[in-house]
Amino acid sequence: MISARNGGAGRARLAALGAYVPETVVTNADIARRVDTSDEWIVSRTGIRERRFAAPDQAASDLALIASERILAASGVAAAELDMVIVPTATPDHLFPSTAALVADRLGARNAAAYDLSAACSGFVYGLAQATGLIEAGICRTVLVVGAEVLSRITDHDDRATCILFADGAGGALVTRGDERTTGFLAFDLGADGSGGDQLIVPAGGGRQPVSGSPAATDGCIKMDGPEVFRFATRVLVESAERLLDALEISIDDIDLAVAHQANSRIIDHAARRLGIPAERLFNNLDRYGNTSSASIPLALAEARDVGRLRPGDLLLLIGFGGGLTWASTICRYEPIA
Repeated sequence: MISARNGGAGRARLAALGAYVPETVVTNADIARRVDTSDEWIVSRTGIRERRFAAPDQAASDLALIASERILAASGVAAAELDMVIVPTATPDHLFPSTAALVADRLGARNAAAYDLSAACSGFVYGLAQATGLIEAGICRTVLVVGAEVLSRITDHDDRATCILFADGAGGALVTRGDERTTGFLAFDLGADGSGGDQLIVPAGGGRQPVSGSPAATDGCIKMDGPEVFRFATRVLVESAERLLDALEISIDDIDLAVAHQANSRIIDHAARRLGIPAERLFNNLDRYGNTSSASIPLALAEARDVGRLRPGDLLLLIGFGGGLTWASTICRYEPIA
């Protein structure tokens, strides 16, 4: 599904960013002490050098709360002004209540509705699309979208194919109603191909294979067909971005900064070459944070802002892909409140 809109009053505005990563750093050398691998092997195949793991007493809501507080602090918006809290996550605290409801309560967002969103690594851009729809339909004025993951809890740390990739973190954005000057979100490209669902899956924990059925311990962990996911990702990143550019009748040269889901440096580099994105207009932090699923794009955006790579008024290309299999991309302008 691709959607492109013309400008006008009341558009949704990308108003603020924020992120949080846990303190514990896990290096490739740490992983090599448990499985047969090495720093050189991991870096050459993924681009990852280290990642962060949550403390034993931290869940997704704890990470999301800190990221949310930073988003609101950056915007000057009070929690009581929020109309909706959306938490894209593959690792919720519970099946219910929603992680979003827990975050909203702890944040003091007493006037906000709240729900979780399940689209794996595409979740943040899916959440931006939902926030845009809510605002431009007149249902909400202020929506918080914060992706939060504790993927270390559902990773088989003896599986070399996956334990080198996944990590923990949170990041998000505040989306508000703009004015007649707001550029906002120009287009979205959202999609899913459930026929590839078994290529990236956590088998146990849902109704088909409940935990109460005593599955094998590793059935509650991420299973991935790496070559198939790689083929899907390298294709869909390019095709999705091209559909957005074509719909808006602009070129990649009009994009000030591109941020893809931080999954694998070879996937990102392939897409950048195909699309013609120069290094100075591509932001990656995969080497230090690994694959944080729904948190990865906002975590990169917040860091790009902090180091001066993202400036007010910049036109962004954000591209996500992941389990489902899903993809979600948008072209939008960064228009911070403060």
